[in-house]
Amino acid sequence: MDYLDRYREIVPDYDAFQAIQCLPLYNSARINTLKIKRENLLERLEEGGVLFQSFPWYPLGLKLDIESPGKLLENLLGYIHIQEELSMVPPLVLDPQPGESVLDLCASPGSKTTEISQMMENRGLVIANEPSLARVSPLRSNCERLGAINVAITRYDGRNFPRGLFDRVLVDAPCSSEGRERRGPGVLSRCSTERSLDLQVLQIGLLKNALRLTKPGGVVVYSTCTYAPEENELVVQEALGEAEEFRLEKVCIPGLLECPGITEWNGKRLNDDLSCTARYYPHINDTGGFYVAKIIKN
Repeated sequence: MDYLDRYREIVPDYDAFQAIQCLPLYNSARINTLKIKRENLLERLEEGGVLFQSFPWYPLGLKLDIESPGKLLENLLGYIHIQEELSMVPPLVLDPQPGESVLDLCASPGSKTTEISQMMENRGLVIANEPSLARVSPLRSNCERLGAINVAITRYDGRNFPRGLFDRVLVDAPCSSEGRERRGPGVLSRCSTERSLDLQVLQIGLLKNALRLTKPGGVVVYSTCTYAPEENELVVQEALGEAEEFRLEKVCIPGLLECPGITEWNGKRLNDDLSCTARYYPHINDTGGFYVAKIIKN
């Protein structure tokens, strides 16, 4: 866990943050209203003896007290989708509306893609872009299982996705995944500043192209499941540059506690507007870790 010490100055109650990394994360799922109403799904689980608890901040999110939730018939039928709690946040911040055109630039395995489709009530168009051929199969499978029929799959390098314009773009970027340590120990052992800096090049390219592909008045959400400022605030600052056509909007999900994005790192002052972005730490909400930024194109 020594690698986490680099975050001691930016994480509130650092000792609690470090201690919770060793505690396993509960299983969670999202109710898929494309196939079933919330009340009907809860009734099925109760009749099946499955213990669950609704998220206090999101009525379609469930904590499941079961070892292998993926084997539930409700999951196989597409009534629920096994998904980490904080993974449900970026689509909610993106706030897609029925009838819009939305791009998910880094889509596989499709948890956020199908959540977007669900929020759009299968109306409009969702482009799910996934450059890796090996990762297209789970993306397609999840879309089919969950009944997300307004999704079209493409296979571009997200930095070179050729056309727009879209009402909203999600960039859930490939990252060092430090926030997933509670899902299974060993993630942090593969992390380093050098790896974060390597990923930063890709992340900046993805976000810059997402901004280009967005209509005036549109929304871009950038998210990662890592704590590294090199992959979070520094990416957003570099991608936005000095352009006046973009502005950061405050990220806030009622009922879910966030910390503001940092405005200083390693003695370097960052843009004050980055405090509008959100850092979600595992010891504050008993979750994994996530970072979310919401950008408006004027």
